Amino acid sequence: GNPGVGVSNHSICEAIKEAKKYFKGLIIAGKMHAAGIDEPIVDMNSIKDFIEAGADVLLLPAPGTVPGFTMEHAAELIKTAHEKGVLAMTTIGTSQEGADEETIRQIALMCKMAGADIHHIGDSGYMGMALPENITAYSVAIRGKRHTYRRMAMSLVR
Repeated sequence: GNPGVGVSNHSICEAIKEAKKYFKGLIIAGKMHAAGIDEPIVDMNSIKDFIEAGADVLLLPAPGTVPGFTMEHAAELIKTAHEKGVLAMTTIGTSQEGADEETIRQIALMCKMAGADIHHIGDSGYMGMALPENITAYSVAIRGKRHTYRRMAMSLVR
């Protein structure tokens, strides 16, 4: 549901149902932008529909990344997802991945306080990726330096 593409929550719900027919993997559903149509990015009815259709992970904008999407609203939606056995992923996909480190830390902490299971930082920084300093700032904010540095140093072949 990127900006201007016209993807509605109803069409996402229909896509989940169609994907469930043919795909046995993890289905992540939602949008982090308004997608150019006049409806809420995500609301309680939409997430209930996504879950009923078979979504395994609910995708939400990270609190503070779109107008009016607060930590409290995210927490309410995430609580409902968790009650239904569904994970929640908060996403930074509004070019804020290129913001200053303090902004990234604030967003990261709001996501953690809201109950996010999975954290996503987008690729709209310099050279098509989030700034490495911001990825590190995000990680340190939600899990501390020891865990962040350990994960950074760990081999992919273990």
